Amino acid sequence: MTSEYSELSTCNSSLSGPYLQDLCSGSAFILFMTILETYIQASELISGKCERMTPVDNTETVYDYVIVGGGGAGAVVAARLSEISNWTVLLLEAGEDESAAMQIPSFDEPLLGSEIGWNYYTTNESHACLSTNGSCIWYSAKCLGGNTAHNGMIYLRGYKQDYDEWASMGNEGWSWEEVMPFFLKSEDNGEIERVGSEYHSTGGPLSVERFPYIPSFSQSIIAAGIEAGYGYSDDLNGDVVKGVSIIQATNKHGVRRSSSRAFLWPARNRSNLHVSLNSLVTKIVIEDGQAVGVEYDKNGTSNSVNVSKEVIVCAGSIRSPHLLMLSGIGPKAHLDSFGIEVLHDLPGVGENLHDQVSHAVNFTINEPDIFDNDWVAASEYLASQSGPLSSIGLSQVVMALPSSLTTSDYPDIQLFFEAYVASCAPGEKGALKSSGKRSVGVGVGFMRPKSRGRISLASKDPFVYPVIWSNYLDDSRDVTGLVEAIQLTLALANTSALKAHNFTLSNPPLEACSNYTFRSDEYWACAVQQDTLPEWHDVGSCKMGPASDSMAVVDHQLRVHGVKGLRVADASIMPKVTSANTGAPTIMIAERAADFIKNYWGR
Repeated sequence: MTSEYSELSTCNSSLSGPYLQDLCSGSAFILFMTILETYIQASELISGKCERMTPVDNTETVYDYVIVGGGGAGAVVAARLSEISNWTVLLLEAGEDESAAMQIPSFDEPLLGSEIGWNYYTTNESHACLSTNGSCIWYSAKCLGGNTAHNGMIYLRGYKQDYDEWASMGNEGWSWEEVMPFFLKSEDNGEIERVGSEYHSTGGPLSVERFPYIPSFSQSIIAAGIEAGYGYSDDLNGDVVKGVSIIQATNKHGVRRSSSRAFLWPARNRSNLHVSLNSLVTKIVIEDGQAVGVEYDKNGTSNSVNVSKEVIVCAGSIRSPHLLMLSGIGPKAHLDSFGIEVLHDLPGVGENLHDQVSHAVNFTINEPDIFDNDWVAASEYLASQSGPLSSIGLSQVVMALPSSLTTSDYPDIQLFFEAYVASCAPGEKGALKSSGKRSVGVGVGFMRPKSRGRISLASKDPFVYPVIWSNYLDDSRDVTGLVEAIQLTLALANTSALKAHNFTLSNPPLEACSNYTFRSDEYWACAVQQDTLPEWHDVGSCKMGPASDSMAVVDHQLRVHGVKGLRVADASIMPKVTSANTGAPTIMIAERAADFIKNYWGR
């Protein structure tokens, strides 16, 4: 059977989980997934078993640079700094390497909540997540590649206005024109002849292209969007920034390209780059206002390492401010309350946290709810990395639309569709299982939330999770944006393109919203607060801004205000979230950080 499949790996090393059989339930399905996992691990084109970094068991006593976190940003920074052969670089990652299963695009959703996640929960929500007692789960990956190893791979940069606003807030060098070269630096666009070279490039480490498999129902969604007057864009990263589109994603020929696979794996033979896994940094060591090293726990054993140039924190919007506070950098009164010595009073640490939020609107269509993952689909993927397993199904169809809160050229609503995913179980999220009909979910998202939350300590013990106050939907404008997005979604059902499929709303009326007329604006305003879906595009908790901004944590070159030799380089530095998915902007931020460091140290 193996002879007909793509190149087989000759490496004997085992790969860490999660494994396909761990992500799915049902005895018959577990057997199917166990067999599929065996073949996925054996395929070098998919698993990349022979191309991976070999982690070190023991580190040196001192490095030029220590990078905290090997996620979407940290992997990029480590790879770029290690390009300078006489610089020594240590990357400390709290989790494991990404698994073979994570390379399959269709399995992005089952990975959520698995062993490679931190799996936080928000606390004390007053206006959101009410159906789950005011608490929503907050996924964040714990592995090399971070969220880029288990997200939907959607490659959207946001809009010119996003970055020009960053620059207008006192962040020199962050306007659209100034950040664009750093998007292009990473990119290796596999469809450059279609999308053109004005907004795209080739030759970078990060493969960007459409998935090999696009469900045929996508064309009906596109036709409906055009018929409803929403417009069409062949490339939402190009000239036409609104309308319905089939997006590009960080994959290469149907295999995921995380930041780890794209940037770290090609650097695997560099002797000046060390990667230590299962290494949770517990403290940044600061002496006389200078970062001089870190302390970390590796598999239950305490360790420390010194740094001769810089510590770069790339632990994400939850862990980065958490680590700064544990290290004595943060709001003085808050640190004092936990008995932490205040080394630098920086009130903005942990503040300005925000995340995009969505609500699921579900429909059924007049075709059976068949299972998209079977031996036919599996064989096709193993042989040529094509077919249903090679994509995220209908989720690659996105609509970018403006609400009444913005201008027509600056969309703040995103509709993304969910169906035809070859994953674990029949049916999609929100399906009416008893109907026997295929469900099509629409995630309606408001992409520029006004609500702001914060991260605070629950303990000075680094192994105790911080408290996440998301404050979702605290600002009523966020509810307004979501309700408008829902009504734009419902209007699609009235198009002839979708009426042909009997595209029918399947959300049952919520008892908690029974005081309102079903489908009215008032009803949906109630519903979004009951069933709130975080997008896990959290940003802002180590805000970038000038020293004159009392809530800024880092300056325009990502240096922590008031502490030498310490930078933060991840999504936490965004003063405001971009108007789309945050994977591509996070990689751009990492590229900028590496460039700042090289320039500062004369390289």
